Amino acid sequence: MDFKQIQELIKMVNKSNIGEVSIEQKDFKVTIKQKEEQITQVVQAAAPAQMYQAPAAQTASNAVSGGSTPEKPAADTPAGNLITIKSPMIGTFYRKSSPDKPNFAEVGDDVTVGKVVCIIEAMKLFNEIESEVNGKIVKVLVEDASPVEYDQPLFLVEP
Repeated sequence: MDFKQIQELIKMVNKSNIGEVSIEQKDFKVTIKQKEEQITQVVQAAAPAQMYQAPAAQTASNAVSGGSTPEKPAADTPAGNLITIKSPMIGTFYRKSSPDKPNFAEVGDDVTVGKVVCIIEAMKLFNEIESEVNGKIVKVLVEDASPVEYDQPLFLVEP
């Protein structure tokens, strides 16, 4: 795979709703991850005498320097006095642990730090998402059993 093909792949991922693409060949691996408006790419070249290693190494160093921003916490304050609980991962959002159980959090419920508000399934693992703030749930922003992206708002909480 040459540098031009990698650039075309980045453009295709940018235009689609694909979150991540990994391609492995004999002597290198390319991973392209999409976050909101930016694309992060990691390229590892294994063959030292490969013709396209220099552009790949340059792309990898750009990705490392560009992706060094610290992670945001799961709760952030938007405009106004509401706090947003955001998804810490990509997966499928569930409001309850099983179909016959009640929802973890309803509009109007009080939540405290550490209270489970939903479950996100990722790769057959069910991850309990806990509130990082105290307050009252004002709005649920995601429908049950729908896919969510990293850092996507899930709940609005009034402190």
